[in-house]
Amino acid sequence: MGLPTATARRTSRYPDRVRLPLAFDVPALAAEVDALQRGDWIEHFVKQNYAGDWSVVPLRAPAGETHPIRMIYSDPSATAWVDTPWLDRAPTLRRAIARFDCPVTVARLMRLAPGSRIHEHSDNDLMAENGVARIHVPITTNPGVTFVLNGTPLAMQPGEAWYLRLADPHSVRNEGASDRVHLVLDVHVNAWLERLLASS
Repeated sequence: MGLPTATARRTSRYPDRVRLPLAFDVPALAAEVDALQRGDWIEHFVKQNYAGDWSVVPLRAPAGETHPIRMIYSDPSATAWVDTPWLDRAPTLRRAIARFDCPVTVARLMRLAPGSRIHEHSDNDLMAENGVARIHVPITTNPGVTFVLNGTPLAMQPGEAWYLRLADPHSVRNEGASDRVHLVLDVHVNAWLERLLASS
């Protein structure tokens, strides 16, 4: 069973998972995902973290990046971010991202195909207490998907929004028959997000 990191145990202000009071138009989001072509999906580059098919479409990326791998990388040294051509083709996804009244740095669609799994790992410093939060908005999922954070499963439903403290150990497996696709945002924590985290 995974345990919280020492840093997270020592400095946590918020729970490791918080459902935010936001809801999204699942059919419209799913239609935009379905409209993507096979070649739009970029294989995740951290191959030691998964088995199977884990792929990404960048919607916001560090400014100046044009190589697909660099566009899907959440570069902690970046200081400016821009919308990508994929987001220009996706008005519903653009509106969903705009619902977050905080600075959104990187935004990606992340797809885990049937029979694939993301091994347990931790993403250093991805916790609201450090000023950077990762938000998941499920778009498509199935009963065979299991997401585990700190040894405890979490069922996230399409159209919900979740803050997850991914500086802690987490893993995912898709044992179902369909893709699991999430809109995943990295954001800077501000007063608006702090209020949501505190009230949820």
